[in-house]
Amino acid sequence: MAIDPPAVAVQLRSLVTDTGLLELSLVDTEVPAPGPDEVVVRVEAAPINPSDLGLLLAGADPAAAVASGTGDRPVVTVPLSPAAQRALAARTGQSLAVGNEGGGTVVAAGSSDAAQALLGRVVGFLGGATYSQFRTVHVSQCLALPEGTTAEQGASCFVNPLTALGMVGTMRLEGHTALVHTAAASNLGQMLNRVCLADGVPLVNIVRRSDRR
Repeated sequence: MAIDPPAVAVQLRSLVTDTGLLELSLVDTEVPAPGPDEVVVRVEAAPINPSDLGLLLAGADPAAAVASGTGDRPVVTVPLSPAAQRALAARTGQSLAVGNEGGGTVVAAGSSDAAQALLGRVVGFLGGATYSQFRTVHVSQCLALPEGTTAEQGASCFVNPLTALGMVGTMRLEGHTALVHTAAASNLGQMLNRVCLADGVPLVNIVRRSDRR
């Protein structure tokens, strides 16, 4: 069912200040009306990948975090080391939206057949800024999920699966015949294991602890 998404919604932002702090906050951002080949997704789940953490925390130590702000608009600040400040100079002063992928329900759609076909569907999607209440994205950035699949189950459809497929593809392009993977008990490692089993690719899995074998 279509709804009228809000014109403004809440989004998580990460900011490196010129005073050497990492600042995490919730900000109001515009929700653009969908163009002909776009949809508006009500975000219901979003994973946390290492690439998300890299942007979100910018290498800061969460143990040093200090909370302030209000209950509905909290602000978290974390001091950055001088080395981190130098490394992050290019993003200083920029409030950056966080989140690579997510899952949710399409609540508004553009006029094209492709967009209309997604209306009311639960989709996995990518495109950045997924730690938001609503996201307007192109239909090519959405994957319609099978009936009964939840947003949480479909929120990780892109980053890890495409990475696993890319690893096998790169192996073949470079003329190799097998893979060695560290941190193999991770979500990515488990996906890679399934891909290699299905494709008959020899895989050596390395885990950090014996109880994860």
